[in-house]
Amino acid sequence: MIGRGGPVRRSGRTALLGALVIGLVTGLVAAGVGVAVAAPPPPTDPGDAALARSRAAVSARAAEVGALTGQLADLDARTDDLQAELAGRREDAEAALDDLTTAQAAAADAARKADDARVATDAAGTAVDDARARLDAFVTATYQEGLDTGPFGLLTGAQNPDDLVGRAEFTDIVARSELAARDGLERARVARANAESRARAARAEAQEQERSAAAAKRTSDTALAAADSAARDNARQLAELADQRAGVQARLDAAEAQDAGLRAQRDRFRAWQRQLAAEQAARERAARDAAAGRLARGPRIPPVFGGRGSVRQVLDRALSQVGARYVWGGGSGRGPTTGIDGAIGTGFDCSGLMLYAFNGAGVALPRVSRNQFNAGRKVPISDLRPGDLVFYQRGGAPIHHVAMYVGDGDMVEAPYTGANVRVVPLRRAGLVPQATRML
Repeated sequence: MIGRGGPVRRSGRTALLGALVIGLVTGLVAAGVGVAVAAPPPPTDPGDAALARSRAAVSARAAEVGALTGQLADLDARTDDLQAELAGRREDAEAALDDLTTAQAAAADAARKADDARVATDAAGTAVDDARARLDAFVTATYQEGLDTGPFGLLTGAQNPDDLVGRAEFTDIVARSELAARDGLERARVARANAESRARAARAEAQEQERSAAAAKRTSDTALAAADSAARDNARQLAELADQRAGVQARLDAAEAQDAGLRAQRDRFRAWQRQLAAEQAARERAARDAAAGRLARGPRIPPVFGGRGSVRQVLDRALSQVGARYVWGGGSGRGPTTGIDGAIGTGFDCSGLMLYAFNGAGVALPRVSRNQFNAGRKVPISDLRPGDLVFYQRGGAPIHHVAMYVGDGDMVEAPYTGANVRVVPLRRAGLVPQATRML
């Protein structure tokens, strides 16, 4: 188990393949127990003496049995590779959709700014027309009435000194009014020029954002088409592998049928395997129900988490969804949602489950797993703690999967199409050597 960096227990599949190599003709290649559990030792595989006795009956088939066992292991590995490849394609598509959403929001914002600028330009144009009309009316009223009512006529028509002073004051008022009217027109013209300049800039920005959104749409469509094509090809290849596996298993079963003793031992081993699966299912239900109960009662802070109640809540929200369906693109901060294809109901994909879990602690994660990797503090896998995010990639390809470490060497994950949210031993194959700690 991992407390704070200890070794991880072997997975059920590793132990099972080990039994196959020792037993050769047991033919017990199964999909693997979902989680590593503390259970009584499995029924003893045939020892050297038992194998020596059985070889007399199946010696002609021994070489074939060994080869078939290896083929089964190879088929299982190829199946895992196909699932990882499809996960990578789907992660690319989700990232492209996220970029498209951002680009569309920017384009919409730029369009609103352009509309506002157009309204401001229209208003400035109206202000210029109003100022010009006022100036024209003033000029008409002042000068088209003749000299007697104009400034010059007012002064020359004075009857006495007091009348002259009054007429001079009125002339000054007329002059200031004309100057104010002309100044108002000039200010209106400047305001219109500025508004038109801002409108041109806003229109240019809107056009650029629209081009960016269109490019993001093309990229998103291409990525979605690639993911859809990969899903169809993945389903075809998985079906072919399943047929091959069934054929190999049938030939292996035929070889095993020659030895009644080994068949009986195979039955005992399978009964033990079913018992492990039932016990594990009961443990998962108990963990899920306990987590859901704690969430319903409100946050509590057990001593094991050193007072970090938010970590407990994150774990509980993730574990409360054990058994929920895997849905590509499914999951939000509020719970399970329909996925990108929208055809199989609601559920979570790997990053959607993490999004939901951390939302309960007030932590907003990015939507895509490769972006979640960069959302928090990096810690080495040797220092894993409950609540840390662990990631997977194939070779030099981008990250395609995320899970949450829950302690005792286990993690909770939404694995792939056709499976449910589950608790499994921390896988080492493809594990990124750094985890991400959010709390």
